[in-house]
Amino acid sequence: MNVVGCLACNRIEASLMFNLIQKRRIFFMLSAFVIVPGMFIMLYSWLTIGSFFRLSNEFVGGSIFDLKFTEPGANETNIRDVFVQVGDDNLTIQQLGVPEEFRWSVRGSFHDTTTTERIISSLEQIAPLDRANLRIDQVSATVGQEVTRAAFLAVIVAAVVVTGFIVVAFRQVPNAFRYGACAILAMVHDVLVVAGIMSLAGLMLGWEVDTLFLTALLTVVGFSIQDTIVLFDRIRENIPKHLGEPFETIVNRSILETIHRSLATQLNAFFIMVAILLFGGESIKQFIAILFVGLLSGTYSSIFIAVPLLVAWEKGELPFLKSIGTVSSAAVSKPKKNDTSENSLWEP
Repeated sequence: MNVVGCLACNRIEASLMFNLIQKRRIFFMLSAFVIVPGMFIMLYSWLTIGSFFRLSNEFVGGSIFDLKFTEPGANETNIRDVFVQVGDDNLTIQQLGVPEEFRWSVRGSFHDTTTTERIISSLEQIAPLDRANLRIDQVSATVGQEVTRAAFLAVIVAAVVVTGFIVVAFRQVPNAFRYGACAILAMVHDVLVVAGIMSLAGLMLGWEVDTLFLTALLTVVGFSIQDTIVLFDRIRENIPKHLGEPFETIVNRSILETIHRSLATQLNAFFIMVAILLFGGESIKQFIAILFVGLLSGTYSSIFIAVPLLVAWEKGELPFLKSIGTVSSAAVSKPKKNDTSENSLWEP
């Protein structure tokens, strides 16, 4: 009788809960409405500038000359002529600040020391240079390729490690591989959202992908994975506590039990980032803006993509993934009396 009564109470409680999982198709469509246009923007960027993003010299190699003249006389035409004389005609020249500051930024090919000195001498014939505020960054194409490979490898290693950790940590749960795969798919969701926004900002605002952008991206991945694991861990705890309930109901219960924690954590970070965007320096605003978008996407994907995707997979709504990571119910043994698998991953 007690068992029947408990089951009845669980069913009544489940019927009163707001069912987020039932609306999973809406969440999937919302993500598609953001990601698909972003992919078209990246395609347009590739067709117009030759890459999905506007890349900094750290990745493609080249030079950056930040110039400050002390007198008027410099303009885009005569600055371009100086670089063309040394064989560099693939230039991006931009005036910085107000015209009275006589500041210019020139991006071009990589130059050796001798050629750089020739360029500086020729520029000083146009107008005197403020050498104290002269900044020249040179990155060879080889170094740029190494940075690109290292960044790509970092993302791949992070994905593999996360998948392996989740599979091992959730080994007592049926179809543990699916938990890891859904976490990675949520991570890919966040990367695509950030990539689309960055591609658009590159076309409209001239933002460039640099190592600071990669730092923001990896931070977003870390926050997103952490939130996803916390949700999955609560699901793992609730499965033995609510035997007899449908998996979808257990998952929905787990989301409602942890959503306040996720939102509280992210809101604290958002308030700080908004303050930095409003009052911080220009050099860090691009980093904070990307971080803000990424964490917003990460919070959304953990709650509304990773977990609903797990439910859709378990219910066979993803035919192309149905047989992946499946184990029979006979392969899942009942927990032993001294088994602590129902305890939280974060508890000692």
